[in-house]
Amino acid sequence: MLRSLGFATALAFATTGLILPASGASDRSLPMHFDLRTPGATETCDGKCPTWISASGAITSDSARDFLQFAKGQTLSGATVVLDSDGGSVIGALALGREIRKLSLNTTVGRVVDLPAAANAETRTAVLPRADCESMCAFVLLAGVQRTVPVDARVMVHQIWLGDRREDPTAANYSAEDLVLVQRDIGRLARYTSEMGASMDLLDLALRIPPWEPMHSLTRDELRSTRLATEDVSPPVAANVAASPAAAAAAPAVRRVTDGARASAISNQRWAVVDRDGTATLARHHPLTVEGETIGSFDLVLGCGDGGGNFDVSYVEHRRGGDKLPLPDALGSVTVRIGSTAATLKVTSSDRRGTPDELVTFAAGQVEAPVVGAFASQGNRSVVVETESKGMVTVIRIGNTGAQGGMPELAASCSKGIGDRADLAPRKTGGMATSAQ
Repeated sequence: MLRSLGFATALAFATTGLILPASGASDRSLPMHFDLRTPGATETCDGKCPTWISASGAITSDSARDFLQFAKGQTLSGATVVLDSDGGSVIGALALGREIRKLSLNTTVGRVVDLPAAANAETRTAVLPRADCESMCAFVLLAGVQRTVPVDARVMVHQIWLGDRREDPTAANYSAEDLVLVQRDIGRLARYTSEMGASMDLLDLALRIPPWEPMHSLTRDELRSTRLATEDVSPPVAANVAASPAAAAAAPAVRRVTDGARASAISNQRWAVVDRDGTATLARHHPLTVEGETIGSFDLVLGCGDGGGNFDVSYVEHRRGGDKLPLPDALGSVTVRIGSTAATLKVTSSDRRGTPDELVTFAAGQVEAPVVGAFASQGNRSVVVETESKGMVTVIRIGNTGAQGGMPELAASCSKGIGDRADLAPRKTGGMATSAQ
């Protein structure tokens, strides 16, 4: 029962070239490799030592072939495949999963590591549960006859996007051929999920999360209800909650963005230079979503700062309530992150207004010029916008499409005196960038 398989979500899956973004440079970014391991001396496990197959790295179109080559001549009866992966190829994951099921293997999430051993002692290994199984790795996990997800492990799902357009998906174009390929692979994933005995709710959960949001980490209830885990591991009474990155120091004083702002049309597909009171600004419009449900939109605007060492950052949000997401009374905080730099914007107003009911928020702050320059340089780079209100957090990642071309124009404008900053021609419509009167 695929509730979310409509046209709007059809862009979730495509061809064998589809991959998810890697979380960082490590062995996990290399093609998946397989290694057969046991705990060590048989006396340490009463002669009934488990057999582990370490499967770590990115899933590629060759992973199933590599696994078959690895398994040739091995005695793998009752073995458990230990997964630690950022995901990867759709078709590669389905092929690998089917080979694992053919051998009636079990699956889990973890990392197989060597333990320190005394001199001349046999090497001993262990499975550490603190590991991630992301995106298509979840469907490989599904291939196990018995499937276990330790409490300290995470299974994370996310829509899978066209590989060459995943960095800035709202800025990309999609052809009819893309849609044909997308729908074909949705069918493949649905058929595979059914073959493996899982609930279609697993696919539905993945389809809810667009590529500009963080991956969704499945809860214990979701692991059970989707039948991704066949063996329950109860969580401890008290769980450690990872602290969010430290917020930046209090933002410097900024000009207030008022309700009487004048609007200039901006683009919702790329960063564009727009006019704000005769001054160049670099702006981008973007949908505001929570697990794929659209609850509004926002504009992010970069303008000239005082003294040339900083850029002013303005955030303008229009938020509505969702089906299961009540509209908050006010927005508590807005944080902008570029690379390792975080800037907490000052919320200057956040008020309920309009018909239908809408929350309109204005926030502003400053970011150092070199940080903005690095974001707008060549290559795939992104800015993350995080908001927090009572009972709700939104996190949106925006690519830098258009920023490379617009930044020289913005920098040139900022280098002039205020009276010398010429008006700019209006740009294409989309969101509305605001300017203080």
